[in-house]
Amino acid sequence: MQITIRLFAGLAEAIGSSAIRFPINETSVTAGELKALLSASYPAAASQIQVSMVAVDREYAPEDTVITGQSEVALIPPVSGGEPTSSEAESADGRFRITESPLNGEAMLDKVLGADHGASLLFVGTTREMTAGVRTSALHYEAYIPMALDKLQEIGDNVSRQWDARCAIAHRIGLVGLKEASVIIAVSAAHRDVCYEASRYAIEELKKSVPIWKKDIGESGETWLGADPHAAAYPTERNGHQ
Repeated sequence: MQITIRLFAGLAEAIGSSAIRFPINETSVTAGELKALLSASYPAAASQIQVSMVAVDREYAPEDTVITGQSEVALIPPVSGGEPTSSEAESADGRFRITESPLNGEAMLDKVLGADHGASLLFVGTTREMTAGVRTSALHYEAYIPMALDKLQEIGDNVSRQWDARCAIAHRIGLVGLKEASVIIAVSAAHRDVCYEASRYAIEELKKSVPIWKKDIGESGETWLGADPHAAAYPTERNGHQ
């Protein structure tokens, strides 16, 4: 069988394509076996393949997950901010968005306000110019859009269950200049302490689990953040949302 595998960020650059058709001699393969086969076929990208996660049908897949020829497969590098895309996506209720357009904080806040809520909070993550003495001129965001939107909705569902709060999240893709917003998270709840807790949870979970990548564009060149297999953990706080 042949499996179509979508690739993102520095991994796509290392292999030279945003998608590959990969032949398998068996009728199925596990996620762990697929990574091993890919590493052998693309030795120059092996270190990046090994630190990446496999997504099957838009869900992160443990190594023993069985993949068939009908599976939707993607290899997810450490998330930090792909393939270039002009696509956008929005949930049916408009509370979760992946977009190339500038973000509107008031519009996002309006989606979560309720008569029974006495507190609301708006978190805005922006591109900053200087980080540890290194100058950034812009960030470029790319995403596995269908899965990213699903994960944003999962975050919103968790906020609702855990804090009885409402949450809306919008994230930019494409080029985001200095002082421009890359992510906006709006939360409303009955009390302010709940808003703070839910907002912190939302941004931290976004940074951990949503397949969005960012490339730092600056005086030292262009670098995919979080894509270095030798870096400690997933360094998502190099620039952009904090």
